[in-house]
Amino acid sequence: MRRETRLSSFEAQRPRLLRLAYRMLGSLSEAEDVVQDAWPRWAAVEDEVEAPGAYLTRIVTRLCLDQLKSARARREEYVGAWLPEPLVQQSDEETIADDVTLTLMMAMERLSPLERAAFLLHDIFDTPPIEVASVLQREPAAVRQLASRARRHVRDARPRFALSPESAADLVRAFHDASTKGDIQALSGILADEVAVYSDGGGKVLAFRNIVRGVDRVLRLFRGLARKAAYRPRLLRVVMIDGLPGFVSIDRGAALQTTALEVRDGKITAIYIVRNPDKLRHIKVMLSEG
Repeated sequence: MRRETRLSSFEAQRPRLLRLAYRMLGSLSEAEDVVQDAWPRWAAVEDEVEAPGAYLTRIVTRLCLDQLKSARARREEYVGAWLPEPLVQQSDEETIADDVTLTLMMAMERLSPLERAAFLLHDIFDTPPIEVASVLQREPAAVRQLASRARRHVRDARPRFALSPESAADLVRAFHDASTKGDIQALSGILADEVAVYSDGGGKVLAFRNIVRGVDRVLRLFRGLARKAAYRPRLLRVVMIDGLPGFVSIDRGAALQTTALEVRDGKITAIYIVRNPDKLRHIKVMLSEG
């Protein structure tokens, strides 16, 4: 296979490989590095490859499995809650061609690297079991067990229904308006009793160290923040963040942040806030490009 043909095959697979690496690692920057590292390995293959997609999937998955070893060690030392880098789409953009939401990505953090790979490849990327077994260098029966265990762990996190774009945008704006004003009555109408707030600052900007759980505590939290604010946070864009309705804003202290809302039965059950500047570099680029 000529280098030009090999490069063409690689570029055709790049979007899929990047999605796979991101779903494995929870980091866009690390996913881009992994896909880039896959290129010289693919270019060095001397034999003809009948199925470039399967071969590249194998390369990227194995690179991700190696990366997860160090990533998990880093997360054990992470300051405060760890959230995936937000994958942001404009509300009018086509949705990503899988049903992995931020909620599901958080649930997948409880899986072993092999369980995560088996679940993603088989259930999300529709890879035939025999190919998954080849990628993971396991027997097919072992792969089926890995995927089955993973499926049980993440069952409750699978998306059940999607809000219409209009309903999602309305909820996002209502939440932003009520939370920044500390409007307890309005918030009480849209927050579930079991609502939880996750805030990821990575120890680099001000964020909640611990998860805030329960509607009463969350209401007190937003009321207190509104009272202390020197100025009202500014909504920049309504977006989809890993399949969840959300927004990009300039918050208290002039810090850029993304906020994603998990919604069930019409009520917000989880609020995922990313403030770590290292995880928002691509958001700044998006904003600068208009």
